[in-house]
Amino acid sequence: MDKELFDYTAQKVDELLAASSSSEGTIKAARAWKDAVAGGLDDVALEAQTKQLLDALDEHHTTIDEVISFAEGPARELLGEEVASQLLSHQQERKAEGARYCDCAACTAAQELLARHGRPVL
Repeated sequence: MDKELFDYTAQKVDELLAASSSSEGTIKAARAWKDAVAGGLDDVALEAQTKQLLDALDEHHTTIDEVISFAEGPARELLGEEVASQLLSHQQERKAEGARYCDCAACTAAQELLARHGRPVL
């Protein structure tokens, strides 16, 4: 992996770890990548660890309909009525504009990382 792609990947991993919306699985995969890199990897091991990270992210595409369902249900209790209503309104507007996936910080970082590695979310 060239330095530019490595630096980009490291930046997105940091974004995934910092995002309050990251799932437990995303955090685990991002932490594993970061820990492995900190330990020093040769090129083959780095590629394998990066593939594991990307595979984990590939399994967690939150669709716009899933976000809307969350906003209509559990978000009301977890986030409060006002925040859930704002979330619902925002996501319904995005869906009407053709959006297909969640735009939270974690999903955005994951989608950008996947795309940069040649795995765009379709």
